Amino acid sequence: MVDPGKAVKVRMLFFGPLAESIGQREIEVTLELGTTVEQLLERFDLIGHLEQGLRVAIDGQIGDSLDTPLTDSSEVALLPPVSGG
Repeated sequence: MVDPGKAVKVRMLFFGPLAESIGQREIEVTLELGTTVEQLLERFDLIGHLEQGLRVAIDGQIGDSLDTPLTDSSEVALLPPVSGG
C-alpha cells in the first residue's frame, strides 16, 4: 500500500530536439511515492513521443517497464530516436 503524502524527487534528463523544445536539459521533479514512469510521461505530455521512437532509460537501464514505480533519486533519461545514415 502506498503511503499518501510521501514524495520522491527524480531527475529528468532531456536530449536532442526534446531538450530544445522543453528549454532545459535537466529538471528535478517531486512526485508522489508510487508514481510510475508512464504517469510521469503523461504529466509532461510526452506519451505521444514514444510512438515516434522516444526511448526511456531509468537509472541507466533502457527497456525497463513504463509501469515501474520511481524511487527517490531516480534518473529518467528521455532519448530521441537514433537516426542512421
